[in-house]
Amino acid sequence: MLNQTPRQPTSGRPLYTPQERQRRDSTVWTLVQGVLAPVQFLVFLVSLALVLRFLFTGAGEQAATVSVVIKTLTLYAIMVTGCIWEKVVFGRYLFAPAFYWEDVFSMAVLALHTAYLLALFNGWLDAHGLMWLALIAYATYVVNAGQFLYKLRMARLQQASDALVGVGA
Repeated sequence: MLNQTPRQPTSGRPLYTPQERQRRDSTVWTLVQGVLAPVQFLVFLVSLALVLRFLFTGAGEQAATVSVVIKTLTLYAIMVTGCIWEKVVFGRYLFAPAFYWEDVFSMAVLALHTAYLLALFNGWLDAHGLMWLALIAYATYVVNAGQFLYKLRMARLQQASDALVGVGA
């Protein structure tokens, strides 16, 4: 049975067990995540520029709106494939101990992006309200992306540390 408490690399426990690392390194879903993450970030940057352009100048409402929808769809893609990756590596679709807090915050990111789509398609907000909602969603996305980049760094440090221990043994 998997440990129920969040696992942090600073607590002395590794981010990945040797078996989890082997599954992570052998699944195609790691590559999928590695491709989708920078694609999503690029889509985010373009969309952010279009949203800010609209808010500052009033120009490009349709381009900004379409860009937020595309950003949301890329978010859905990375969330679904990330759940599959987590299942393959850790044995559960969400809230694996090693990524518990990242998954918790991902739910807020997902909720805000979904709220944007609901508000857009139901006419609940005007164009400016929608763009402000998009910016709030984007702020949470940036925090969440930072969480995952931190974990990527911790995984690399763990791997380097394990390699040094293996060399010294």
